[in-house]
Amino acid sequence: MTEPSAPSITGYHAHIYFDAGTLARAQALCEEAARRFTLAMGRVHQHPVGPHPDWSCQLAFDAPLFGEVIPWLALHRAGLVVFVHPLTGDDLRDHRDHAIWMGAVRPLKLSIFSGEPEAAHEQ
Repeated sequence: MTEPSAPSITGYHAHIYFDAGTLARAQALCEEAARRFTLAMGRVHQHPVGPHPDWSCQLAFDAPLFGEVIPWLALHRAGLVVFVHPLTGDDLRDHRDHAIWMGAVRPLKLSIFSGEPEAAHEQ
């Protein structure tokens, strides 16, 4: 039996989670990452957006940068939660099955990808 081929990863999103007390720290981290690396810094959302349960800022980068960006975030996240997922074209699996967490694992609102009830996908 042959194993199905793995999906192709075209890039990654790193979502930096924060709250009112850590907003300045998160913004500084995202701005420094955007300065150091060839990546796109998204808006600093001071409310939950999409599947994310907390305030967040997205860093989007190409797959070859993974080995530079992720170790840098691990060393510089200063206690912030970072949620990283690949971009394969399957949003549900990317967020649910292929996720990498730095810090606490937070319950994502995955029903936006599948139409299933929230409780079925809490992590």
